[in-house]
Amino acid sequence: MLSTEPRHYYRRMEEDTDYRIRFSSLCFFNDHIGFHGTIKSSPSDFIVIEIDEQGQLVNKTINEPIFKISEIQPEPNNFPKKTKLDLQNLSFEDGRNQEVNTLVKYTDGDQNHPSGSEKEDTISDGTSKCEEKADVLSSFLDEKTHELLNNFACDIKEKWLSETELIGLPLEFSIGRILDKNQRASLHSAIRQKFPFLITVGKNSEIVVKPNLEYKELCHLVSEEEAFDFFKYLDAKKENSKFTFKPDANKDHRKAVHHFVNKKFGNLVETKSFSEMNCSTGNPNVVITVRFREKAHKRGKRPLPECQEGNVIYTAFTLRKENLEMFEAIGFLAIKLGVIPSDFSYAGLKDKKAITYQAMVVRKVTPERLKNIEKEIENKRMNVFNIRSVDDSLRLGQLKGNHFDIVIRNLKKQINDSANLRERVMEAIENVKKKGFVNYYGPQRFGKGRKVHTDQIGLALLKNEMMKAIKLFLTPEDLDDPVNRAKKYFLQTEDAKGTLSLMPEFKVRERALLEALHRFGMTEEGCIQAWFSLPHSMRIFYVHAYTSKIWNEAVSYRLATYGARVVEGDLVCLDEDIDDENFPNSKVHLVTEEEGSANMYAIHQVVLPILGYNIQYPKNKVGQWYHDILSRDGLQTCRFKVPTLKLNVPGCYRQILKHPRNLSYQLMEDHDIDVKMKGSHIDETALSLLISFDLDASCYATVCLKEIMKHDVLN
Repeated sequence: MLSTEPRHYYRRMEEDTDYRIRFSSLCFFNDHIGFHGTIKSSPSDFIVIEIDEQGQLVNKTINEPIFKISEIQPEPNNFPKKTKLDLQNLSFEDGRNQEVNTLVKYTDGDQNHPSGSEKEDTISDGTSKCEEKADVLSSFLDEKTHELLNNFACDIKEKWLSETELIGLPLEFSIGRILDKNQRASLHSAIRQKFPFLITVGKNSEIVVKPNLEYKELCHLVSEEEAFDFFKYLDAKKENSKFTFKPDANKDHRKAVHHFVNKKFGNLVETKSFSEMNCSTGNPNVVITVRFREKAHKRGKRPLPECQEGNVIYTAFTLRKENLEMFEAIGFLAIKLGVIPSDFSYAGLKDKKAITYQAMVVRKVTPERLKNIEKEIENKRMNVFNIRSVDDSLRLGQLKGNHFDIVIRNLKKQINDSANLRERVMEAIENVKKKGFVNYYGPQRFGKGRKVHTDQIGLALLKNEMMKAIKLFLTPEDLDDPVNRAKKYFLQTEDAKGTLSLMPEFKVRERALLEALHRFGMTEEGCIQAWFSLPHSMRIFYVHAYTSKIWNEAVSYRLATYGARVVEGDLVCLDEDIDDENFPNSKVHLVTEEEGSANMYAIHQVVLPILGYNIQYPKNKVGQWYHDILSRDGLQTCRFKVPTLKLNVPGCYRQILKHPRNLSYQLMEDHDIDVKMKGSHIDETALSLLISFDLDASCYATVCLKEIMKHDVLN
């Protein structure tokens, strides 16, 4: 049982000389002893597989079979993993892919919409929408529950169609408790997509289904078919998509529809009226178009000519890379495909010294063109597969999380520990599995340079010190290699052209900056143009590195000051299903004095803000600490916007504790494992740990392992 007072187990992690002194301030949350070991002895010892928004592992081929939850056995306490649900292929209503295509019809300026009679249908022709055979819900629910849900939905629909009240009908239906967070999220979405006239509510891991009264209200203004499609559109949340109601010549009626949509969903979507010519009468019709409000990171971005014409091609694929930095991989792909690095989008960054699988989208490249370079890129330790056309690019954070398969070698006990090593390992894993780990950003967020880290560059950008940021970016390490010799030459001479001749071709980012500096000069304006030679996602990455570093320091201060107690002035998240950082202020609650005294909240609910212009601070010592840090770094008046680089940093919140999910492990002797290490000489009797787990987006496996081992993982 954790103490509620600050204790010795919030001790600092040992200093890691590779990552400067910053990581000596990180705290441990658990009080087990831990053990020593080595990770990343080879890339195959550290496998990272992205989990997409549907909970699908991206390394799976698209046509893999679907497994029902009832067919999946409980995960054993060993290395082989249970089969993951293949949600990407599952279909809602008329098929998931058809549902996406339906949105496309409303998206690309096509206003030749089907009339009500063309789709009117399935409710009146004897094939109820409640009875579609290809149904994602059958993959989640047992037959009985699925049937009861269908009956509940049909009863609600029939009452509404007959214009009678819901007298005598149950007002809600319980799916039951679903313990797995990803399965809950998928079920919420599946039910809303199949039955837009229903809503789902979470209650302590239980999913409750109720009638959607807003749906019924909209049915009084538009056809039932339009209401059905509109709520499906809303729940899909497909960025850059549009929905268009049928043409409406009645201005007062259009005004009522505008009012309804903006009153109910104005924070999410916006509406506009457009005229279109009626071919049969020659008179203009007016239609109401709904679209999702533009997100901050999209604003100010100049559209390409192709975007204006609606002709941009987007090709999605899964990238497998081995022992390769992600930006280096993108740079090589860009050269081979004849595009620029900013044409690639991705949901998250991945480790270098590992085998990683991640989703990517490249624009202005057809699937056939990408397939043509498959063989050519294999020599660069890269593979691409699951190649297909899509409607839009990816954005950072557009994922559920990551799955990890890790081998930790050369296990040893801590110094002066007389306990059994196997018992120590099992104790440590079970402890973190139960209590969680401090949700620090990992060292890879800040780079491995000893002289300059990415957060220092980010701070300079926030302070509009463009020239200083360039010099920090091009500061050499104390190594005698071509890259660092080129950087050293630049700092001595500021000769961009000469430095370009020295900089190796594979350093894509460095060469892009240098080419811009050669063109525009080493001036303040030239440095701004140089930063624009990098994609927006890369520019914002440096600013995020700074805000991440401050968050790490804040959580250490919070735990050292208050321990595991939830105290007055803390911020807590009220939504149990939150698994990322993109939740609004409305989900964050400031703990009152009475709530703190009554111990109403648990430590795993506590969040801390990540710096930005749209966050609130704790109202206790931690809040004052934030203000002191901003003063220390010269950001007292910072608005967290860098207009010259089109960077906006609204901020968000991050839970201070996280738990690994679907965790399994196995202890083995190294001679039982396929050891793929060049020139390795490992004692055959050495013990290794094979461990497998899932983490939410923006959580770091190395941080989780450090909490388990109570020691810096060596790599």
